[in-house]
Order: sequence, then C-alpha cells, then structure tokens
Amino acid sequence: MTARAVTVEGRTLRLTNLDRVLYPTSNFTKAQVISYYLRVAAVMLPHLHDRPVTLKRYPQGVDQTYFYEKRCPGHRPKWVATGEVGQGEDKLNYCLINNAATLVWVANLASLELHTLLHLYEEPTRPTSMVFDLDPGEGASILDCAGIALDLRNVLKSMGLESFAKTSGLKGLHMHVPLNTSVTFEGTRHISHAIARAYEKLHPDEATSRMAKSHRSGKVFIDWSQNHSHKTTVCVYSMRAAGRPLVSTPVRWDELRAALDTSDADALVFDTDAVIERIKRMGDIFADVLSLKQKLP
Repeated sequence: MTARAVTVEGRTLRLTNLDRVLYPTSNFTKAQVISYYLRVAAVMLPHLHDRPVTLKRYPQGVDQTYFYEKRCPGHRPKWVATGEVGQGEDKLNYCLINNAATLVWVANLASLELHTLLHLYEEPTRPTSMVFDLDPGEGASILDCAGIALDLRNVLKSMGLESFAKTSGLKGLHMHVPLNTSVTFEGTRHISHAIARAYEKLHPDEATSRMAKSHRSGKVFIDWSQNHSHKTTVCVYSMRAAGRPLVSTPVRWDELRAALDTSDADALVFDTDAVIERIKRMGDIFADVLSLKQKLP
C-alpha cells in the first residue's frame, strides 16, 4: 500500500492507499481520484464554498460497500471548516469544503461523490437555486431527459427565468434555476411541483411528476421534491460511482439539442479526462448559477 505526505496550500496531508483501485473496470486508482479533484478545484470550490456536504464514501471501490457520511468525521484536521445545520437532535456538523486542501482530504477518504444541500450553512431556510432532477425510468434514456429539459427551459424562460443544465453523471440530467435572492424552500417546491404537474398533463406518455416507480416505466420522472432544505444534489464536477470514473458535468443547451438531433446519448457522458479538457476549453459554464439573481414569479 502506497502512502505519501503532500503539501496543499501550506497544509500537510498524509495520503494513504494511493494504489488502491477504486474503479476496477477502468483500473482507476485512488491516486487518480485525488489528482482529478485537485485539478478541478479552481472551478469546483466556488460551488462547494460554505455549503454543507454529505460525503458518499467507497473505501474499497465502487463495486463494494459504500456509506453516506453527513456528520464531518471527528478525526478531521483542525483546519477543516465545519458548519452546523439543524436544531436539537437533528443538528449536524457538516464538512465545509472551502479550499483545495480540504477537497484533497475528503478525496483521500474515498469520498468519490460529494452531495450538497441547496442552501449555505448560515442560511438554512434560503435555497440558492430551484432544481429539477430528470430521472429516466426503465425504457427511457438521457436523450428523453434532454428533450424535456429543453422544453422546461422554454417554460422557465416564459416566466422570466434562466436555467442551466448538467448531467447527473449517471443516467439523467439536473436543471438548476439560480435565484440568489430572498426565496424560501416552500416557494421553490410549490413552483417546481406546479411546473412538473403541468408538463405531465401535457405530455402524459413522456413524463411523470409522481414519485411512485410504478408510474415511471418508459417515462422521465421530473423530480421536483429535491427542493427541500434536507435534500442533497450531487455537486457539479463531482465524480460518480459507476463502471468508469464519470462526472456530473455542466452542458450547454446547444449540446443537448445536438445530442437529441443526432440521437447520440454518448455525447452526454463525460469521464474525468473529458471534464478536464472541457474546463480548459470552456472554463466553468456553470459559474452563473452562483451569481445570477432571479426572483420567482
């Protein structure tokens, strides 16, 4: 087992089991996971800053047992920031990944997936975005999600709202509607549910707004319920536990249209190398989600 001490931003970390293969199908090691997160730190950290994070850890690899860790580990270094959320018995001290050293530290814990709450830890009642998780049921695909995402984008534009898309990193798409204003989860949940139900009514053979899996066959589930203070969404640029090291990746609307027009589902699948290349070429095309201020109608 390989281990080494490294210095990141003046912080010394001891990295362990670097040669452990975490993605057996791709022979992708823990060292490569850490390297990926360090290389995307500049664009990923703004999306993590001061946001409570749930770690999804795969200590033996993606084909072995995993677990979620909401409470920031007690063995964390003193310089790892934390944020307290909740009250009474529900109170939890989450990790805050506010710098590259902390990002490397959680990667060394084999936290392949980083799931964030929709609010900053200091403002637990105010979501920064409204989200739609487009999840294809059996018989549907990411291309079906792309068609619905493009439709929903037009619906939102008619309401005066800009939206941004990213792949889930697995089989679906996520749409983020940045708000960054004084809104509530009740408001985002009410509007997102209304939009999902209206779309289902117009396109009953293509989409459902109902959570029961019995309604999802051959359709896309428009999951509006993510708009809750306790629900997490995988962070943009997070790796996913799949056969190969895939990533939740921001995509342009013209890319969704092109993939749909050419029936090319593979055009919406990105691994770590592809994401690094895209960042070099495009920068962070999800950056406006952090700054664009919009009000719900």
